[in-house]
Amino acid sequence: MATCLLLPIPSKPQNPNSPKHRHTKITTCSSSSSSLTAQSQSAKRHLLSLISDQDRGLKTQRDPPKRASIVEAIDALAVLGRDTVTTGGSLSATWRMLWTTEKEQLFIVENARLFGTAAGDVLQVIDVENKTLNNVITFPPHGVFFVRSVIEIASPQRVNFRFTSAVLRGKNWEFPLPPFGQGWFSL
Repeated sequence: MATCLLLPIPSKPQNPNSPKHRHTKITTCSSSSSSLTAQSQSAKRHLLSLISDQDRGLKTQRDPPKRASIVEAIDALAVLGRDTVTTGGSLSATWRMLWTTEKEQLFIVENARLFGTAAGDVLQVIDVENKTLNNVITFPPHGVFFVRSVIEIASPQRVNFRFTSAVLRGKNWEFPLPPFGQGWFSL
């Protein structure tokens, strides 16, 4: 089971077109209790400090104790937000992946050099109203790996997804790939 830390990029959702994975998105929990909010902010800062030197999860693959500490911090933050509805309209955003255990994403990030580039941003663009999720891995200056998905809100903190198309694009070329996989993520 993969764990992924994504934080929102301050902007409205945009269309990035101009199977078995569990992802956890970390958002700031809101609560009427200032103590809970302070705890959430502290837990979030702790988590961000744990992942700050982990190269999006690449280093963590070779450091099981560090991975366990990060997953423990994610779980602690999830407990603080357990009664929060996280699958509403505020989920609609462009999210930047900061850390993951998802092997396919890490493989692409680590091996982008085989294509003469480095991986840029790894993003998820979620639009709850239109029931879409797009995964985007950029390869500056001109490349992108783009996977479209449809989503279904399964509960106040869970979203199911199913991949519908995938494409690898360069400056003057495009290679469609068969989409495969479905899964869910919790927030």
